This record gives sequence, C-alpha cells and structure tokens, in this order.
Amino acid sequence: MIQTFRNIFKIPDLRKRILFTFGILALCRVGTHIVTPGIDTAALQNIWQQAQGTLFGLYDLFAGGAFSKAAVFGLGIMPYISASIIFQLLGAVWPTIQRLQQSGEEGRKKITQYTRYFTLALSAMQAFGVAIWLESQNVVVNPGLGFKLLTMVSMAAGTMLLMWLGEQIDDRGIGNGISLIIMVNIMAGFPSVLMQEWIELANDNRSLLEELFLVGIAFAIIAGVVALTQGQRKIPVQYAKRVVGRKVYGGVNTHFPLRVNTAGVMPIIFAQAIMFVPNTLFTAFPDSDTVNWIAQFFQFDSIFYWFFYGLIIVFFTYFYTAIILNPVEVADNLKKQGGFIPGVRPGKKTAEYLDGILTRVTLPGSIALAFVAIIPYILVKLFNISYGYASFFGGTGLLIIVGVALDFIQQVESHLYIRHYEGFSRSGRIRGRR
Repeated sequence: MIQTFRNIFKIPDLRKRILFTFGILALCRVGTHIVTPGIDTAALQNIWQQAQGTLFGLYDLFAGGAFSKAAVFGLGIMPYISASIIFQLLGAVWPTIQRLQQSGEEGRKKITQYTRYFTLALSAMQAFGVAIWLESQNVVVNPGLGFKLLTMVSMAAGTMLLMWLGEQIDDRGIGNGISLIIMVNIMAGFPSVLMQEWIELANDNRSLLEELFLVGIAFAIIAGVVALTQGQRKIPVQYAKRVVGRKVYGGVNTHFPLRVNTAGVMPIIFAQAIMFVPNTLFTAFPDSDTVNWIAQFFQFDSIFYWFFYGLIIVFFTYFYTAIILNPVEVADNLKKQGGFIPGVRPGKKTAEYLDGILTRVTLPGSIALAFVAIIPYILVKLFNISYGYASFFGGTGLLIIVGVALDFIQQVESHLYIRHYEGFSRSGRIRGRR
C-alpha cells in the first residue's frame, strides 16, 4: 500500500492531477462558509434544529452544511444533478432528446449545454424559494425585494461555480468532479459527529464495548455496500467472424455485465425526497390532533416508516433501472455488431432473455439497497445514537462515498497500470461505477 502511494507521486502527470483535484475540492469547502449577505446567522442556527428530519435536512447533507448556514454554496450541486436527471428521464419519453442522445458527441454537447441553462434557471428559482423561507423565519436583517434578488444572484452563481469546478476536475483532475464534490460535502460532517460520540463516551453515556460493537457493524456494512456496488452478473457474448479486405474482425468471446445495483443511489434519493414530504407538511399543522396521529406513523423509529420506505426504494430501483438500461436497445446493438448470446436467438429473444435476468438480478439488489437505507434508523432506535452518526452506517451518504471512492481508485489504478505500476488491488479487480 505504501509503495502504491509512492508510485502515484512518481508519475508527474498523475501527481499534478491529484493535487489539482484536492485543491479544487478545498476551494469548494471554502464556499460553504461564506454566508449570503443580510442573514442573522445566530437566529438561523436556532431555528435550524427544528428543520432536522425534513427535506431541508437531506438537502443540507448534500450541500455539506452550507444550506443550514445560508452560504453562497447553499444550494450545492443539486440543481445540476436535478437538471441532469430530468434530461435523462426526458430521453425516454421525448423524441427530440432521444435523437440527441443517439447522435454521438455533438448530441451530447447539445444536451450538456441545455442542462447548464436549465441548471441556472432551476438554481435561481430554488434560491428565490430559499429567500422567501428565510424571510418567513425572521432571520433576515432587511427583508424585501433587494434581499430576494441578492440571494438569487449569490446562490445561483455559487451553483454555477460549483458546476464549473466539477467540470475542471473532469478535464484537468482525476475522478468524476460532480460526484467528488458531493462526497467531500457528505464527509465534511464526519469529524463533528465523531466529536459528539467521543463526548458521549467520555460522559459514560455509552460503554466502550458498545462503541467497538458499532465500529464492527460499520465495517461489516461498508463491506456489504462494496459488494453491492461491485456485484454483477456476467452474460456470455460471442461475436461472429467478419472478413473485411485482408483483416478478420470478431470471433471473440466476451461478456456483458448486468450490475446487481444498476440504479446506484438514485432510488434512495427519490424515496427520501418522498418520505420527507409528509414530515415537512406536518410542521405546518402543529395543533391538529389528526395530523399528529398520522405523523407518528412517519417518524424515523416507526416500523411502518421502515416498511413503506423500503417498498418505495424497491419500486424506484426497478423504475430507474428500466430507464437507464433498455434490454431492447442492448439486443439491437449486439445484433448490429454481430454479437449474440450462446443458445439465444438474436433480436427479440435476446431482449426477453436480458429482461428476465435483469428482473431477477435487480430483486436482491433492491432489497439490499432498502436494507442499507433503513439500517441507520434501526441503529438510532437500538443504540440511541444521533442520526448524524448513524447516517455514516448506511443510507445515501455511505453509498455515495463508497461508489465515488471506488471510481476514484479505479481511475488512479488505470494511470498506474498504463505505466506498468501495481495498483491498490494486485488482482486489478476494482471496478468504477462507470
């Protein structure tokens, strides 16, 4: 391991890329501490405790704590992620976007340009909503149209700057820039929750044995998430020989990988957004007995909440997998390239075969994904730990951290193997998400 790190810094190009990436990520963290002008930060921190467990809390997780400070990077990179997802979904139902997706590099550039424009509009609208919410909470020194416009300009510019910094990492750094920014923002909260756990241990609120048991659970869950992220079903594929002039093409045996968790972390994000909506709405009716009775079923420690949350994750796993992986399109591409699955006729039969395998493979993956999402709430109830600490035992944050870290390591290993150095894994089996 030590020799691998030495090899990394022996390669000038790789060293420059890694240092550039770390520098950009440090700059992204600086922006989370620059507060939007006109905010009473002390009053904002007092009311923020009531917003935990709502949709605002989820947003603050991805923004690295910037949203709770109303910083210029308060919206984070999420407007760009939302815009990208919207265009990806539109590609399945809108023929114009579909043609752009299938038209190669030029189409991809067009979609990227449209995504940037939509990100700017979306971030401006969200910043306007944030400004209205801040004024309603009486944390603005001079409320009015001027504050709203200033907040829109500041936060929208912060989102666009983050998007540009992420693209700079893609071009001049290493790893996926947008994903790395999200990962660093999530990990930024880890030191504070560790400090809280240290205080709990020092005050004898929890024994050393319990803390060691929690650490063991954390390692087991991380290992399971790595297996879930890396797991795949390999479909054997053969390519027929073709003679073009004096050259022979094809005639090779390979495989087509179907991932156990094709949808990645998106089902949990969609499910969390839906499950946070009731709690956010319930806060508007604090004195209603009927609303309070319904609200108890949507508390984090409710078995009904866990069950319903898990069902939504399973549903969105199948839904998102069907969008990003079309068996009919895969079968058509294999047929055009002269490939076929042994024992299966090309075309419609191949699409049905792939669809059947994908359906069966996705089921255990979706159930495992639901368990990873629910485990933090179970740990909070069993061990009475804070949700901030439990969120690093599973859920969205852990899946993003593991997925992005594996992707980063895979790209570093690619640079090492090109120059005949050993990577972190001697077997070379680490696979990135892409």
